[in-house]
Amino acid sequence: MRTWGPLTAVCLGTFMLLLDVTIVVVALPDMARALDASLSDLQWVVDGYALALAALLLGVGAAADVLGRRRVHVAGVALFAVASLLCGLASGPGTLVAARALQGVGAAAMFATTLPLLGSVYQGRQRSVALGVWGAVSGGAAAVGPVLGGVLTDGPGWRWIFFVNLPVSVAAVWLTLR
Repeated sequence: MRTWGPLTAVCLGTFMLLLDVTIVVVALPDMARALDASLSDLQWVVDGYALALAALLLGVGAAADVLGRRRVHVAGVALFAVASLLCGLASGPGTLVAARALQGVGAAAMFATTLPLLGSVYQGRQRSVALGVWGAVSGGAAAVGPVLGGVLTDGPGWRWIFFVNLPVSVAAVWLTLR
């Protein structure tokens, strides 16, 4: 392949956004206790992210065609990182739900630009390899989420399921801009 940088950058973003779909599930009981959250609050912690991601995916993709895919991807990663920090620092369920929805906005920007970025960088066999790696990373993220969520929740605490996104985001932005 020409370079692994673009593929690594895109895969880091994809891994984070798909990991955050499943990682939060095992931490919900600890979140409920720490934030005095109701069942409805916990549903919105999960659904606010998914709803924002799904609702904005096509619109953000169209915006990326106009504004530039790389620019929108970097903005999405940066927004996702800020929202992850806010999730980890949340002092109540309302703040956590709002920050999760903001995470979903960043995730939509990352996800909408992933395949177009790979398609513009890689051609022919390289594209096939890149899409295969991206698919494997996507599947792995969904599988690793609950396990990593359990390890982090039992270890340093539920807030770390969000803080773990921060160094990954920095690496993804650096690689994307490079």
